[in-house]
Amino acid sequence: MMTTAVEGVCAMSAENGAKRQTQVSRKRKRMIVRHSKLVVDKMPVTRPIRYRDAGVNIDEADRAVGFIKQSARKTFTSRVMTDIGSFGAGYKLTGFKRPVLISSADGVGTKLKVAFMSGKHDTVGQCLVNHCVNDIAVQGAVPQFFLDYFAVGKLNADVAGQVVAGLAKACGENGCSLIGGETAEMPGLYADGEYDLAGFIVGAVEQSRLLTGKKLKAGDVLLGLPSTGLHTNGYSLARKLFFEVAGHKVNSFVKELDCTVAEELLKVHKSYLKPIQKLMAAGALGGAAHITGGGITDNTPRMLPAGLAAEIKLGSWPVLPVFELLRRLGSVPDDDYRRTFNLGLGMILAVPEAKLDKARRTLKRLKEPFYEVGRVVKQSRGKKERVFYK
Repeated sequence: MMTTAVEGVCAMSAENGAKRQTQVSRKRKRMIVRHSKLVVDKMPVTRPIRYRDAGVNIDEADRAVGFIKQSARKTFTSRVMTDIGSFGAGYKLTGFKRPVLISSADGVGTKLKVAFMSGKHDTVGQCLVNHCVNDIAVQGAVPQFFLDYFAVGKLNADVAGQVVAGLAKACGENGCSLIGGETAEMPGLYADGEYDLAGFIVGAVEQSRLLTGKKLKAGDVLLGLPSTGLHTNGYSLARKLFFEVAGHKVNSFVKELDCTVAEELLKVHKSYLKPIQKLMAAGALGGAAHITGGGITDNTPRMLPAGLAAEIKLGSWPVLPVFELLRRLGSVPDDDYRRTFNLGLGMILAVPEAKLDKARRTLKRLKEPFYEVGRVVKQSRGKKERVFYK
């Protein structure tokens, strides 16, 4: 078949184009091969990368869980329906007709820094449990179970074991079951040797026995129960004053305290569950306030109904030496002083005046020290303050 000139030119162009395309394709292929070889040559030859290489040691976690199981199982009762390691923790609530569940969550705060510095980890767990117990006890609740959250950059099973042993000890002392929690190893999120600790508690109280403070009235007496020290509040200021201002080391012996800084700052946050429950059983308690962050000034009003205030008599209880020392070190102003520290009172109880003698007898039988620190009064018109010092 004959072709025209145009067809011939087109055929030649097509043939040349195909040749060029083939040349380009071959060139690209050679470039790709060379590039691929270059990349492969530059990639380091490595061994298989495991979870441990990223900073998470599952074997150490298993060892920690072993310690946790040993401690937690000691707190179990017949009400605990699951074992440590279950996806969820089961608990059977019994012994109540119309139960009201009271819950609270909290952490230890920068008290942990003192534990890191001293290498002592067996008390912070106790502090956490007792703090949470007090938070629900002031509403009349009896603790039922507790769950913890322990988070760390690099897990040390021995340290985790000490912390959980403290949790279990306090749970046992408060009749509370440690039924579960979370241990999280998160490389890069926490500094070496540091961890965070938080907890969640659930308690129960008969609806008819719920402490709400609604029955409080002017003239009711305020009783203060002594604290062991800072408990779990004011540590950011305390650490600044002890370590930066005074220049103390964690193991420095302080004459005014008759102990080291670590021994003072790691004193266990006290539980007030027993005196509260005994006073309730005696019908001698109208309200209670756990003196935590915010001090007497901010926590006492939390139990008072609208229209009432608290009149606190200064000098009616012994302020612990640690607080006076901290005030001197920082020339801390009165307002800040009273809102940062508990000043030696971990709990303030409101008792009807007619029940005062019964409350005194009850606390004396328990060998629980107490001080009459003030009265419930009517709130002055036009004033926002609900705590007055005299």
